[in-house]
Formats: sequence, C-alpha cells, structure tokens
Amino acid sequence: MRVLVIHGPNLQLLGSRQSAIYGTANLEVINQELRRGASARGAILTIAQSNHEGQIVELIGKAKGRYDAIVINPAAYTHTSVAIRDAIEAAGVPTVEVHLSNIYARESFRHQSLLAPVCRGQIAGFGIASYRLGLEAAVGLAEAAAPTPAASRTPARRPRPRPRRRARR
Repeated sequence: MRVLVIHGPNLQLLGSRQSAIYGTANLEVINQELRRGASARGAILTIAQSNHEGQIVELIGKAKGRYDAIVINPAAYTHTSVAIRDAIEAAGVPTVEVHLSNIYARESFRHQSLLAPVCRGQIAGFGIASYRLGLEAAVGLAEAAAPTPAASRTPARRPRPRPRRRARR
C-alpha cells in the first residue's frame, strides 16, 4: 500500500513559526512520526513539501495508479485553491485533509475549506496527532477499497441445482 503525503506552503517553518498555534514539532519530527505509523501498518510513504500550488497540483495529478491514498495539509491553499480542489477530484484517489490547528476556531477567512467537499474526510485541531489520525484514516480507506486476495483469485461459486423430487401418485 502506497500513501502520498503532501505538506503545503510554509510548513517547512514548523517548529519556529507561531508555536502557540502550530506546536513545537518541526516537519522532520512529523515525517518521522508518519514513517513510524506507516511502517506499523505496512504502508510505504512518499512525502513532499511545496510552497508552490502548481507543484502540488502536479503531485496530485500523477497520484492515480501510483498511490492508494493521499494525506494533504494544504495549509493556506485550503481556503484559496480551486486548482488543488480540482486535482483531488480528478485524481479519484481517496484523500484526507489534515490541519495542525482547528481552522474553525481561527480567523473567519479560514473557516471555509475549498478542498473538504472533494476529500473523504478532514481532521483538524489535534496538532501532530492530526497527521497520525489522517494517515490512519487514509490507510483504512485504501484497505477498504482494495480487493481481497481471495476474492481476486477465486471465481464466484454458483449454487448447486436442487435435485427434483418425483411427484407421488
């Protein structure tokens, strides 16, 4: 199982930026935590961080057939990017949106996520645990969508015909 993790703009500044909102963990700590969680679930992670909307759109656009799920923290693009929204919708890969902070408890312009309607779910406000929960959700979605090995090898069985009984005279 392969999961793509995308960190959006300014997340490379975690640990040194507004720790009261985003916590003290830097991006490497978050990535290490994600790798541990993925390893425990038998998932392989590809992790990317970009400050550029077009690069994020390209990553999502190439995800179909390569990844079983996506975990994305779109950061500020949550509230502004129709392009990322359209890429998620077009890719058809189960996507979980995550945020370290509770975007609904912050400034009013952060209360709307353009991405949430095309994601399978959103997890916000739990700090680094938002990522752990997001990964867990993404792996669960991917597992639920994957065909079972037995089902893919074994043809469906047809019921046996019932023997006919002779009518008594």
